[in-house]
Amino acid sequence: MSSAEQQQQRPRFKWGIVHIYSSYNNIIVHLTDLTGAETIARASGGMFVDAGRLEPTPYAGMRAATYVMEKAKEAGINAVHIRVRAPGGVKSRTPGPATQAAIRTIARSGVMIGRIEDVTPLPHDSVRKKGGRRGRRV
Repeated sequence: MSSAEQQQQRPRFKWGIVHIYSSYNNIIVHLTDLTGAETIARASGGMFVDAGRLEPTPYAGMRAATYVMEKAKEAGINAVHIRVRAPGGVKSRTPGPATQAAIRTIARSGVMIGRIEDVTPLPHDSVRKKGGRRGRRV
């Protein structure tokens, strides 16, 4: 078997990057090309639910990811890397509840998943955390 025949048999992947920003207030699913410079599709939890309190729910994350993956198929993307981000810094370092649902939806959409990485910004000593000397008093 020659190398030309092997090239034809191997599936061709068109890669993209799915950026998932998930806080306890919302989720944003953003699909870009490999450089990260060109946006292909973008969706947030607020596009699919009525009440603000429902924006960070797994249902909203699932719907946002489904919408973005439909746009990815239209653009011909059949393989993605996933970058998960929480607010980070002096805020929460754990992603919101919609993250798992969004990743599961991407996996079920039929595209190949390359890497899943956490890109939450971590402080190297930073500004003061919000709340004052005695913290947040309820």
